[in-house]
Amino acid sequence: MRIGITGHQKLRQLSDWDWVSAELRRVLEAYSPSLIGISSLAAGADQLFAEIVLENGGTLEVIVPCADYENTFTYLEDRETYLSLLASATQVKVLENAGSKEDAYLQAGERVVDASDLVLAVWDGHPSAGLGGTADTVRYAHESQKKLIHLNPVTREVIISGPSIFSG
Repeated sequence: MRIGITGHQKLRQLSDWDWVSAELRRVLEAYSPSLIGISSLAAGADQLFAEIVLENGGTLEVIVPCADYENTFTYLEDRETYLSLLASATQVKVLENAGSKEDAYLQAGERVVDASDLVLAVWDGHPSAGLGGTADTVRYAHESQKKLIHLNPVTREVIISGPSIFSG
C-alpha cells in the first residue's frame, strides 16, 4: 500500500503530537510490512510519519519540493532529521521549481497525493497559512477522489473520506 502524508509542522500543544503519533502508528501498522510511505519530509507530521514507516519495516519515497529544500528548515534538528530520513529513502525525486517556494510546496503536495493510494492528513481543519499548505493538499486529495484519513489534532477526531479504504 502506498500511503502519502500531508500535515502541520507545528501543533498547539506537545500532547497533540503524542495523539498524532499514536494514530499514525495505529494506521500504519495495519499496512506493514508492505507499506510504502511517500513524503516531502517537512518538519513535523511528515518527519514523524517517515520515522514510523521505517520503524514498521516499510520503505520511504521522498518528493523534494526544490533543490535547495534543506536550506528552508528553521531548526537545525529538523534539517538533520530531514537529511537522515532522506538517506534512508529508497527513491528520491527532486522537483524543478519554476516559481516561488510556495509553488514548490503546492506541487510537491500534489505529487505526494498523485503517488498515493491513501493519504493521511494531520490537519486542524483551518485554511492554509500560505499556498501549498496542508489545507491545499487536502483539497487536492478530495478533488482527486483519493482515500483520505484526516487526523485532527485539535478535536482528536479521525475522519475517513473518499473511496472505501478497504476496496481495491
